[in-house]
Amino acid sequence: MDAVGLALVSAALFGAMPVAVRIAFRHPLPVAVGTLYMQVATACVLGGAAAIQGGVTTAGLLPFVLAGLVAPGVSQLFITMGIREAGSSRASVAFGTAPLFAVLLAVLVFDERPGAGVLLGALLVVAGGLALAGEKDRPAHVRRIGIAYALVGASMFALRDNLVRHLSLDTDVPSMTAGLVTLVSAVVATSLFVALRRDPIRCPPAAAARWFLPGVLVGISYVALFEAFYRGTVSVVAPIVGTESLWGVAFSALFLHRTERVGARLVAGASLVVAGGVLIAVFR
Repeated sequence: MDAVGLALVSAALFGAMPVAVRIAFRHPLPVAVGTLYMQVATACVLGGAAAIQGGVTTAGLLPFVLAGLVAPGVSQLFITMGIREAGSSRASVAFGTAPLFAVLLAVLVFDERPGAGVLLGALLVVAGGLALAGEKDRPAHVRRIGIAYALVGASMFALRDNLVRHLSLDTDVPSMTAGLVTLVSAVVATSLFVALRRDPIRCPPAAAARWFLPGVLVGISYVALFEAFYRGTVSVVAPIVGTESLWGVAFSALFLHRTERVGARLVAGASLVVAGGVLIAVFR
């Protein structure tokens, strides 16, 4: 499979994750416990991929340990809460704003100077966010706080990306090893949170399986993403991966149409966010 196909697989699987989480909430668990199950499943997938890839090393891992504490460590907690409170489709659109936060952090913290293409992309992302915020016929279960949670999660993913970019521009760490270390760090962070809250972690096997599923989807998405970057350029892969929000909206309409009520305004907002993200990916 070439880079384009792998990038599409990665985007589609990550877009399916919010739908799987929304379904998993039919077997309610504390958010941190559900997140922990997901992260463990993702780490298992990446562990298998790292073993197959080989070249596992302990050198140069610190940036990935730090990155994993931020995202998907703490960020995944906010994302899971966002899906619970806002639904899968609207949370997916909020996730898609991560490139905007990445640009803002790069400008404000790392002194980058974006070009015209990046600025246009940022404006499109903002326009898509305004379309989502101005939605008047959203379902009763959708709460604004959920969108806020999802935005916080997206901003933390953007922070993670900037940390990795500026702390480890050149690394000899194999991609799957880096991904595994990031997830193990996230599991540790979430486990500490669960322990501090004293949340019970035992649940029926059927419920555990439902929470493992989105983690597996994310794990395979990461593997496809790393392989896509190995086979293709960032300018080709990143814009395709950026369509994950549209996949999330599409899967929500397909599998959760009765509760998500995906309308034209939501689709338009998602399209603007994705278009902006693509521009940022191409011109950054």
